[in-house]
Amino acid sequence: MAITDIKAFAHLTDSDIDALRTDLDTLRREVEQSRGHRDREYILRAIRIQRTLEIAGRATLLASRQRGARYLGIALLTTAKVIEMMELGHNISHGQWDWMNDPEIHSTTWEWDFAGPSAQWKRSHNYVHHTYTNVVGLDEDLSFVVLRMTRDEPWRPIHLIQPLVSVVVAAGFEWAISLHDWGLERRHTSAPRRHLVSAPNTAFLRKLSRQLGKDLLFFPALSGRRFKSTVQANVTALVLRNLWAYVVIMCGHFPDGAEKFTVEEFENENRGEWYLRQLLGTSNFTAGPVLAFLTGNLCFQIEHHLFPDLPSNRYADIAVRVREVCDKYDLPYTSGSLPHQFWQSYRTVFKLALPNRLLRRTADDAPETRSEQKFANRLPHPVTPTRYGLRSALAAAAHKSRGQRI
Repeated sequence: MAITDIKAFAHLTDSDIDALRTDLDTLRREVEQSRGHRDREYILRAIRIQRTLEIAGRATLLASRQRGARYLGIALLTTAKVIEMMELGHNISHGQWDWMNDPEIHSTTWEWDFAGPSAQWKRSHNYVHHTYTNVVGLDEDLSFVVLRMTRDEPWRPIHLIQPLVSVVVAAGFEWAISLHDWGLERRHTSAPRRHLVSAPNTAFLRKLSRQLGKDLLFFPALSGRRFKSTVQANVTALVLRNLWAYVVIMCGHFPDGAEKFTVEEFENENRGEWYLRQLLGTSNFTAGPVLAFLTGNLCFQIEHHLFPDLPSNRYADIAVRVREVCDKYDLPYTSGSLPHQFWQSYRTVFKLALPNRLLRRTADDAPETRSEQKFANRLPHPVTPTRYGLRSALAAAAHKSRGQRI
């Protein structure tokens, strides 16, 4: 099953976790105190780049008569939508730039280019997901509601088709997220299902109408006789943006080493253990500056979950310090190339489409789901927190079980 005792799993004492909290709190405070002109210029430049690309893309599609120009317009519009969703909408809505007190670049006023309202997404993502990260039964993002991504979730026959379902979710990622957020908002406000004009329904339908009208009616209408081809181009840009967002999110939450946790572990959690859960429950992938920008710097998912409201342009520098903290406490820092992280994530989608009895490893010792019980009979001698850190314990357990079928 998922981790029930994070201290036992990480092989840390109470004093170790207190020291970990102090180190990460100090890092947060240093970044907060150093925010300034460089960060302001970064977000303003990102907004200019995004708007320039969108104007260029839409203008190219409106004027294009050749196939090559149309492909260029799609590429420009797709890139603009990727930047708006990943670097602007996601990060601004997290409050990363609220410290500037700019009314136009603020989590309370920014409405992103997305099917669902920002307010509904912020409740689902900023509060639910970032509070209950990878807690089985509380974090609905753990499975995107429809996928089985941990052996802690009981297998059902419907899971046999989840490799196909995952493709549908990827292509319509924007819709999957928006519908999920809408449902959560209705539950949160206790809006009756039959009350069609409830506040959540009204907000969702208003935003949905605006988005569909913009991409499927208004801009295509400006292209006159090329209405149909412009609709097709806009839909293509939306699907490509959705696929990219899906890949980035999968790589940050589901590769091997992104651990899962029980409700019992969460209920007794202190601030240091919250930090530890974020660090163990997420993963990064390597990226240069351009790729990082196109992911909204979510290639640094570990740093984002540790400090979701710090400016995204700081994550690369923060990552250096977080690695030092992991080395200090002998904790793993899960990272790899984008193809490698996505392959591991998607392998889990295919693997967990099958019932547990057809899988080799147990729910305590599977690559995608481990618990402190993994070490129970694997270490060469009794483990104490002062003798082993997690990386050392994992290495010792692997050495002990080498050659065994697990």
